[in-house]
Amino acid sequence: MKISLITVTFNAADTIELCINSVISQQYPNLEYIIIDAQSADDTLIIANKYKKHIHYIISEPDNGIYDAMNKGIKQATGDIIGLLNADDHFAGNDILKTINNMFETTGADAVYGDVDYIDKREKVIRKWQAGVYKHGAFNKGWMPPHPSFYVKKELFNKFGLYNPQYGSATDYELMLRFIHVHKIKVEYLNKVVVKMLIGGVSNKSIKNRISAWKNDFKAMRTNGLSFPYIAIVLKPLRKITQYINIK
Repeated sequence: MKISLITVTFNAADTIELCINSVISQQYPNLEYIIIDAQSADDTLIIANKYKKHIHYIISEPDNGIYDAMNKGIKQATGDIIGLLNADDHFAGNDILKTINNMFETTGADAVYGDVDYIDKREKVIRKWQAGVYKHGAFNKGWMPPHPSFYVKKELFNKFGLYNPQYGSATDYELMLRFIHVHKIKVEYLNKVVVKMLIGGVSNKSIKNRISAWKNDFKAMRTNGLSFPYIAIVLKPLRKITQYINIK
């Protein structure tokens, strides 16, 4: 199966080279790599263009935010499977895409997700997001898969829609909730660290942003018919506690 991998960039000169190199090193030949840049003002494009022979499509133009850029990449993609790798992140090994493809082929899954390690700039693991096997109703208990490890068949975007930016910081959560909980696609858990993710995030930078993130989460929950949104909105952030405990 052909995998289309999309990286969205904006002023990512400090991290984009590690990201790209982790893509180039993948032991999977049937790969389409797409970079959607939001007119970076630093050296992001200069660095990316050093690896132009490995990039199948690259564009730099204004957009309406990260999810608009992701949607641009999905529309451009020609692969059977869509994955996203943030410019601040990199793959945890050189066999990741090969393993993901094997999971799709052996299980007949519509989507595959794995685990994510949150790291600092020294590559020290700060949090370990071990998602576990999905069971229907888990979203009501605050569960969600790690979006950076979420790979899905492109046909599902055509069938169920793209990212909807009206949900703000919860846009990726809303899409996975819509696909998995509402439309009951077949998902499989890959018990493996897929991505090492640089710790941070706009939604956690202030109390104001955290409150806004809760509102966005709740809106996504209500729209997609969670039975117990008031419980889920409490349990969802509490699940992060175990991600710190899991560090060995």
